[in-house]
Amino acid sequence: MQIYNNKAWAKALFMMSRADTARKLAPLITGVFLYSLLVAFAELDVLKIQPDSWVKNVPTLHTLLGFAISILLVFRTNTAYDRWWEGRKLWGALVNNSRNLALKIRAMVPDTDTQLFFARAIPLYADSLQAHLQLEQTRLALDDQAHPEWDAIDTEKHIPNQIAGVMIRKVTELYKNGAITGDQLIVLNGELSSFTDICGACERIKNTPIPQSYSAFIKKFIFLYISTLPMGYVFTLGYFVAPVVAIVFYVLGSLELVAEEIEDPFGNDDNDLPMTKIASNIRKHVGEILPGQ
Repeated sequence: MQIYNNKAWAKALFMMSRADTARKLAPLITGVFLYSLLVAFAELDVLKIQPDSWVKNVPTLHTLLGFAISILLVFRTNTAYDRWWEGRKLWGALVNNSRNLALKIRAMVPDTDTQLFFARAIPLYADSLQAHLQLEQTRLALDDQAHPEWDAIDTEKHIPNQIAGVMIRKVTELYKNGAITGDQLIVLNGELSSFTDICGACERIKNTPIPQSYSAFIKKFIFLYISTLPMGYVFTLGYFVAPVVAIVFYVLGSLELVAEEIEDPFGNDDNDLPMTKIASNIRKHVGEILPGQ
C-alpha cells in the first residue's frame, strides 16, 4: 500500500505515481482521443453531416444514460470499498488478538520455553496468512531446534490452519500437564479460535469476487457511452470533442479501475492492504510482550 499525505494537493495534482489511474489508462485515453478525432473528421469534413440531421439527437441518449451509469459506478465503487474496509478490519482484529494472546500467555504461563514458542508462533501465523492470501510459498524461517512441533508443518497444505493447530495442541498439552487450569484453557482456546475465524473471513473475501457478468456489463456500458459520445457533441464542440471525450473516459475509467484494485484487498497493488507492515508490527509488539524475539 502506498503511504501518502492527503493534504498535499500540489503533489496529487501534478505528480504521477504508480497508483495513478492516468498512468494506467494512458494507452486507452490516447485511443479514445484519436477515435474522437476520427469521428469528428468523418462527420465534419468527409460526410459533412448537417447539424440539423438526426445525429444531433444522440446527446439525448447520453442524458438518459448518464444517471444510470453514475448510479452503477457509485454502487460498484462502494461495493469494492466495503470489501477493502472489511479486510482492513479483519487484519486489525488479527493485531488485537495477537497482542491479547501474547499478554495472556505471559500472565498465565511463566515457563520461558513456552513463552518462546508463542513468541515465534503468533507472528508466524500473520506471515503465513499473508502468504496464503497472496498465494505465495510460506517460508518457516525459525532456525529453532527446541520446538520439534514445526517439523510437522506441510508447506503444500493450508499453512495457517496447521500453525493454528500446532498452537492449540501446545495449549492442550499445557492443560494436560497441569501448567494451566481449565478456565485458562477456555480463555486461550477462545483467542486461538479467533485466528481461524479471521482467516476464514479473509478467504471469503478473496475467493468470492464481484460477479464477472456485473463487472463486464459496466465495462461494456462505459465503452458504449464513450464510443457514441463524440457522434452528437461534435456539432457543438467541433474538434474540441476529442479532449472532452478523453476527459470523460478518464473519469469513468478511473472509477472502474480503482474498484478493480480494491475489491481484492489482499494483493500487491498500490491500493491494497499493507499486510507486510501489519505483520511486521505484530512481530514487533509480540516480541515486546514475550521473550525470545
